[in-house]
Amino acid sequence: MKLLIISSSQRVGSQSAKVANYISSISNDYEDVNHIELCRYDLPFWNGEESSKYDDGSPWAMINHKIRATDALILITPEWGGTASPMLKNFLLMCDQQDTAHKPALLVSVVSGIGGAYPIAELRMNAFKNNKLVAIPDHLIIRNVEDKLSVQTGISTRDADARERIAYCLYMLKQYAQALIAVRVEHNTQRYPNQSEYLYGM
Repeated sequence: MKLLIISSSQRVGSQSAKVANYISSISNDYEDVNHIELCRYDLPFWNGEESSKYDDGSPWAMINHKIRATDALILITPEWGGTASPMLKNFLLMCDQQDTAHKPALLVSVVSGIGGAYPIAELRMNAFKNNKLVAIPDHLIIRNVEDKLSVQTGISTRDADARERIAYCLYMLKQYAQALIAVRVEHNTQRYPNQSEYLYGM
């Protein structure tokens, strides 16, 4: 069972990456865990054409190889101005349903204050129509993130609560990952008639 964590802050060494590194460190139920910090890669902006993903020097082939191999994804976004990261939205537009369809995704919003709900709502509303990722019902909002998940500081009650919630969401993500393997196998081996006519959501 493989897990891919995508952190999508546009800043290197961000709080989103800190959360991703913490989640990676406790994801012991997976045989393989990869973390991609999008800001460290010069991904082109998708322009609607498949070829735009592979502009000169694009790392998309490497990233897509990890997407294709994974069984579950965790998508981590900061909340800036009440929206999800443009890098994450570009990434999701580039994802091809051939590689992502019927794979579960855990949504994680990271915020320095007490907000964080808007990116989750935005992603649930319009991020998965064509790539057919399956956002699981549970999600995480890591509020006051500077005070949480750091090894340098003591663990407060709220920090402990956040860690427990993260552990629960990881447990549920794995349950969905195991169940959806059967869906993907069935989808590929017993295809719906004229299935190619239904590549895109409505």
